[in-house]
Amino acid sequence: QVQLVESGGGSVQAGGSLRLSCAASGYTYSSYSMAWFRQASGKEREGVAAIGGSGVMSYTNSVKGRFTISRDNAKNTLYLQMNSLKPEDTAMYYCAARQIPYGGLGPGNYYYWGQGIQVTVSS
Repeated sequence: QVQLVESGGGSVQAGGSLRLSCAASGYTYSSYSMAWFRQASGKEREGVAAIGGSGVMSYTNSVKGRFTISRDNAKNTLYLQMNSLKPEDTAMYYCAARQIPYGGLGPGNYYYWGQGIQVTVSS
């Protein structure tokens, strides 16, 4: 059974940093495409960053240069380092996975989801 558990969220002032982690279990982690999504109140879920098993990455334009996605296959863990946070980054953040080489930023491309973790950025 695939399980994804996010951690590291919280509240921070604008300009600050947070690092999200997603601990994965129940599958061969290194063969899965992984991604971070977020959903702000009243808005649709959007892809933030994705990483394939080979290390190919992509980011949504609004976070380029500020966020970095990475994965540690030995620890079965996905990370999202978020720097220079802005109030518009406030959202519930979700980790997602699918056993394909690379899933990109489309929510429909992923089968497995964590329960989400709140990130709040105050001005």
